Amino acid sequence: MDKDLQTGIEAIKKETEKMKALADFPEMEKKINELADFTLKKDLWDDPQKAGKLMKELEGLKKDFESFKNAEKSAKGFFEMAEMYGSDDNFIKELLAESEQIASALRGINIKLQFTDPSDSKGAIMTLHSGAGGTEACDWCQMLLRMYTRWCERRGYEIKVLDMISGEEVGLKSVTFEINGRFAYGYIKSEMGVHRLVRISPFDSNKRRHTSFASCEVIPELGEGAEIEINDADLKIDTYRSSGAGGQHVNKTDSAVRITHLPTGVVVSCQNERSQHQNKARAMQLLKSKLTALEEDKRRDQTQRRYDNMGQIGWGHQIRSYVFMPYQMAKDLRTGYETGNINAVMDGDIDGFIEAYLTYGQTGK
Repeated sequence: MDKDLQTGIEAIKKETEKMKALADFPEMEKKINELADFTLKKDLWDDPQKAGKLMKELEGLKKDFESFKNAEKSAKGFFEMAEMYGSDDNFIKELLAESEQIASALRGINIKLQFTDPSDSKGAIMTLHSGAGGTEACDWCQMLLRMYTRWCERRGYEIKVLDMISGEEVGLKSVTFEINGRFAYGYIKSEMGVHRLVRISPFDSNKRRHTSFASCEVIPELGEGAEIEINDADLKIDTYRSSGAGGQHVNKTDSAVRITHLPTGVVVSCQNERSQHQNKARAMQLLKSKLTALEEDKRRDQTQRRYDNMGQIGWGHQIRSYVFMPYQMAKDLRTGYETGNINAVMDGDIDGFIEAYLTYGQTGK
C-alpha cells in the first residue's frame, strides 16, 4: 500500500478513536429525546423565551449528533475503500484527497467535543483597537475587521457592528461587534491578543516598510437574560452623536451612548441602534458581558492573563505576525503554526490558526 495513504489511514484512525472517547453517543441521543419530549408539552410556549432557548438547544444537539455520526460513517466507508483499492495506482490520488478531508473533519469535531466551558457555545463580542503605527495601524484595524467578517461568512455566523470610531485619515481607531452563532466564542477566543502587520506602506511615498499593531479583545455574549446586578451610582453615562451608519438621526441627535463603570474603569459604547434608548440597552448588555468575563477570570485566578496577553499594543506583545514584505507569511507565535498564503488568511481563512491554538496552544504542547 502507498506510504502516504497508510499515513492518512492512521490519522483517520487516531481521530476516530479520539472522537469515540470524547463523545458519549448514547447519552447525546438520550438528551435529544428528552428535549424533544419537552417540545410536545402544551404549555411550552407560555414562556416564549424559555421555549426558544430549548428549541435552539435541541436544534444544535441534533445538528452535532448528525455530524458526528456522519463523520464516523465516512471513516468506516473510507477504510473499506482503502482496503479494496489501496493498491490500485488509479485510485491512490483520489483516496489521498479523501483521507485529508475526513481527517480534517474529524479534527474539527474533536475540537468541538472538547468545548467544556458553558461560555464556549455562546456568541462572542470582539473589540479591535489600533495601536502603534498611526494611520497604518488604523488601516490595519480595518483590515482585521474585514478578515474576521470573512471568517464569519465562511462559518455561517452573523456579525453586527455595535460601535465604530474612524481613523483621522483612513481606517478605524476601534470597532466593537458581536458574532452570533453556536460555538462562536469557543472558536474565536483564540484570537485575543496583539496582531502585528509588516508591509510596504501604501501611505508612504518613499515605499518604505512599516510595522503596525492592533489588539483584539474577545468576550462571550451573555444574551438578554444575563443575571448581574450593577449599581446605577457606579455608572457614568455620556451621549454623543453617532459617527457611523445608523438610523435617520445619525449626526443630528446625541443618540450614541458611552457607559463607564467607575469601580473597574470598563468603558463600553454603542451607536448603531436606531435610538438612544436602544443604544443604552445594548451598551448595558455589553457592559454586563465584560464585567462577567472579568469575574470569571477572577474565579479562575486569571484576571491578569486576559490583559497580559494584550499588554501594550506594540512591540514585544504580539501573538501573531502577518508579513507582506520582504516575504509573505502569517505565523502564530504561541503555537508556531504558519502559512505562506497571506492573501487567503486576510480573506478569512484562519481556521488553521484557531485549530492549532485550541489543540495545542492552551496546553503549551
